[in-house]
Amino acid sequence: MQKTVIHPIPAFTDNYIWCLHNHSDAYVVDPGDASPVFEFLNANGLTLRGILITHHHADHIGGVKALLNQYPNILVTGPVSTRIPGVTIALSEGDSVELPELSTYVEVMEVPAHTREHIAYLSPLGLFCGDTMFSAGCGRLFEGTPGQMQNNFHRFKQLPADTLIYCTHEYTQANVDFALAISPENKDLLSFANWVKTKRDKNEPTLPSTIETELKINPYMREEEPDVIAGVEKHWQVQFDSPLEAFSAIRRWKDNF
Repeated sequence: MQKTVIHPIPAFTDNYIWCLHNHSDAYVVDPGDASPVFEFLNANGLTLRGILITHHHADHIGGVKALLNQYPNILVTGPVSTRIPGVTIALSEGDSVELPELSTYVEVMEVPAHTREHIAYLSPLGLFCGDTMFSAGCGRLFEGTPGQMQNNFHRFKQLPADTLIYCTHEYTQANVDFALAISPENKDLLSFANWVKTKRDKNEPTLPSTIETELKINPYMREEEPDVIAGVEKHWQVQFDSPLEAFSAIRRWKDNF
């Protein structure tokens, strides 16, 4: 059996289109632009077998039409939505889909907040979470509530520590800068910040991350930790009565950071 490789295809200024492939067959996650996908497939002699979509934003689906023109009968999965053209299988919480050429599968988690129909794909290979989680950060709340996003992160916390996290944007440096404003003495975060700088100075991806790493450095995973609560309360000059209030305050602060 051929090993499955997961490769980040850069797109736009900071997107990653994740390509899952073996020696001959490939699936892509959130292809916002078809051109770099075609380039990668052609360079590696790969045939596209399917597209996995997490949500409807243009930088995640903009390349679907062109890819389907070239590969008209492939699998296209996405959330139940009228805003995503070309989907052949609409998926809801708990659904699973086989990726037979790669001898693996994905299971669906509904993770509304960034958009109301957002889904994530959990597989033995890792979590493909779209714009819900970023390394050291989380997505903006365009169509949902802080409570919904906090619930998503609580679900992520329950995943095995070694679960790989395939986020769709290279936002790590900016997120680390913000996390340090909250917790400037977090030793794990300070060490991680040095690692991120080294990677980005070489123009190398900081992804995938892991649940274990995010539990140490991501303020949205740590909204109940004393250093995070203290940092956010100091910024807003208030005391919070619940972790949800702290989570909401972190997101509001980041929106204007």
